[in-house]
Amino acid sequence: VAVSDASGAALDFASYAGKPVLVNLWATWCAPCIVELPTLDALAKSSGEALTVVTISQDMGETAKVAPFLKEKGGENLPAWLDPKGDLSFEMGVTTLPMTILYDASGKEVWRYTGEKDWTGEDAAALIAEAG
Repeated sequence: VAVSDASGAALDFASYAGKPVLVNLWATWCAPCIVELPTLDALAKSSGEALTVVTISQDMGETAKVAPFLKEKGGENLPAWLDPKGDLSFEMGVTTLPMTILYDASGKEVWRYTGEKDWTGEDAAALIAEAG
């Protein structure tokens, strides 16, 4: 599945091998997605090298607006990856946004969380710790 940024650079999921990855599928039209963006940003900033936070927009159409929108809504530390055809969400069986999926360092899916979450809370930290 091809996921890219606005310039067309492809996301290489293999580059994340060896450390846990939190993948968040979101969209600019999804109100709960927008609410949780600042908490995902705070998590990305505080995690450093221990966890990679990857945000992938499910917006179709005007994808050039995704990166500025992300920054405007508090996502300064979040990547603006794009899945404009919804191929990734289809392959992953995602039907509701936001959808957040945690992978451990070996690339195995640990869990999926559907809906808005404050990713800075103690309960979120406990969930993320499950990646080992």
